[in-house]
Amino acid sequence: MTNALPRRDLLRAGAYGGLGIAIGGSLDAIAGPAEARAAVRPPAGYGPLIPDPNGLLALPKDFTYTIVAETGKTLLESGEPTPSDPDGTACFRARTGWALVNNHEVGSTEPFRVPVLPGVTYDPGAGGGTTTIEVDRRGNRLREYVSVAGTHNNCAGGVTPWNTWLTCEETEQRAGGVFQKDHGYVFEVDPLDRDANQQPVPLTFLGRYAHEAVAVDPHTHSIYLTEDAAGPQGLYYRWTPPKRFHGGKGALRALALSPGGATAGKLQALSCSAYGKHIFDLSEATEPGTRYHVTWVDVPDRDARTVSVRNQLTDTQITRSRKLEGQWWGDGGVYFVASFARKEDGSRNDHDGHVWHYDPAARTVTLTTIFGVNPDPDADLAYDGPDNITLSPYGGLMLAEDGVGLSHVVGLTESGTAYPMARNEFNDSEFAGVTFSQDGRFLFANVQVPGYVFAITGPWSRRHG
Repeated sequence: MTNALPRRDLLRAGAYGGLGIAIGGSLDAIAGPAEARAAVRPPAGYGPLIPDPNGLLALPKDFTYTIVAETGKTLLESGEPTPSDPDGTACFRARTGWALVNNHEVGSTEPFRVPVLPGVTYDPGAGGGTTTIEVDRRGNRLREYVSVAGTHNNCAGGVTPWNTWLTCEETEQRAGGVFQKDHGYVFEVDPLDRDANQQPVPLTFLGRYAHEAVAVDPHTHSIYLTEDAAGPQGLYYRWTPPKRFHGGKGALRALALSPGGATAGKLQALSCSAYGKHIFDLSEATEPGTRYHVTWVDVPDRDARTVSVRNQLTDTQITRSRKLEGQWWGDGGVYFVASFARKEDGSRNDHDGHVWHYDPAARTVTLTTIFGVNPDPDADLAYDGPDNITLSPYGGLMLAEDGVGLSHVVGLTESGTAYPMARNEFNDSEFAGVTFSQDGRFLFANVQVPGYVFAITGPWSRRHG
């Protein structure tokens, strides 16, 4: 997400090459331009979006929102304002209701940094981190506090089966200047135990690169990781734990601190093939239902001491992708997103979004959703740039749009139809951090600039399609 402006410029430059459609889910089918114009599709979603008289968030009829946090205005319990750039978020059950762990993608120029506080700061020279927001069962804010500080460009992350949050630094920043330590790591955050977040420890065995998101296999505790990078394009990774490792609260931290912890387990990169042919780039796939066989290639130097991780492996060994972003565990595997691709950036084909599903049992990856190149980014029913992703307890997926023009939360039904769930009425800043409360009553979603965290509720069971 740190490349938002160049990405928006590139999308605008190439936004007139096709029909802006998004069809996905279990159908594994997509209509071409002529077929899509002629198709009669059943109604999907919750109906048209109603303009917001307050000019913030358009929602379907009978849905409402509350502002849980607002950058620069709501206050942390330590007295400072809520930090800038709310991004990846997860929701956890808490004694009083819910606890949201909220990433802040703060790099260098944002007006409100995550405050450097004793005990929870990794590097006082860095301004990113996470805050934990407690809300009651009605979605009302109770308090917000810093859970990790001194990290850099905290973008997305992922939940663990033991109910913690893994926050990812989307950077390859080395120590030097204001930075006292290297960055580009993953950190674990406990949403309920503040003592567990003291003295943050980078999970160096997961590698040092521009981390975007993670997903954890609840059975094997393998961890899947996306990389948002260019020149060359990023990679998709898998970390397999060492023998006798058992996941649980504190287990990853203990592993990182153990002798040899920096290289514990095995970090590998995705390599795809089809009918014996190596797939160089995921954008080679142009139709949902495309399925590739997967093997994994060992990363030589995961801490990238001299060469970035993605440059340590050749194009004939691995499969790359432009803009690998959010992911979520579900349906026996991992859904992960590539936000867009353009031939101008070295991709094989143009698209405005892929959603893939990796099946670890079958060792295959399948394209389940494709967004065609959006011809009119300012049209209300044309979508581009899917980013953060979550599974809906009502079926299908919810995507946070980070593209060009109007910005939406986009739903995908199980039958493969896209529908609008919310629209940013204030500006064209990206949505981020889509996540449901465990009881399914609230969808939490962020608008990164100027910085809102919303709690959305309504008649969720009313959905069509």
